[in-house]
Amino acid sequence: MTAGAASKRPGVPGVPGVPGARVLPRRFYSGDPLLVAPRLLNKLLVRGSRVGRIVEVEAYRGSEDPASHAFGGPTKRNATMFGPPGHLYVYFTYGMHWCANAVCGPPGTGHAVLLRAVAPVAGLPAMRRARPAGTADRNLTNGPAKLCQAFGISRPDDGADLVSGGRGLLICDDGVPPPAVPGVSARIGIRRAAGLPWRWWVPGQPSVSKGRPVSSVSKRRPGSSPRVGQPV
Repeated sequence: MTAGAASKRPGVPGVPGVPGARVLPRRFYSGDPLLVAPRLLNKLLVRGSRVGRIVEVEAYRGSEDPASHAFGGPTKRNATMFGPPGHLYVYFTYGMHWCANAVCGPPGTGHAVLLRAVAPVAGLPAMRRARPAGTADRNLTNGPAKLCQAFGISRPDDGADLVSGGRGLLICDDGVPPPAVPGVSARIGIRRAAGLPWRWWVPGQPSVSKGRPVSSVSKRRPGSSPRVGQPV
């Protein structure tokens, strides 16, 4: 089985409404976030009946990345980032929002991929109940904080194992490949290392967030991103 293939372990729960979907194996997350992030596009974030297709992500590269929470080394807050890949790092921001990241790379590197937006696939009633009354469906999950609210992700989910699904959270593959040429831009809402082209999205997908990067960059294929180990 290749690194991008879905796990077929016995006992792995199926995905409601998405026949044939399988949980991503831990080795999927073991590489550099610049590779893992675009490969996460079109995978499925699952929590119970709630299923969303990942349509926007950002990569953060630990000690090499001044915008990363892991840049200054391990702390109580970011400890999950330095653990095994395939776990969920959840943090609080702006005193009001939760954001969720898939930890990747070897343990100790502090690498992660921010899940910025998903397109709802199943469980819309549960998502609507979790979001403010009157929220339009197009705005349910089109941003990292909205996504977490719709899926009920908060601090107790920090460290959740996305492979075993011990806290009900999984990332799965139903056979839909990432886009051959994803959208690429600088990351959104940061000031340090703001010009790096480490945000990817599914072109034409209406659930991509409406934010704009501080510094715009020309579109590049994922392979043109800085190589592993290159200083930022």
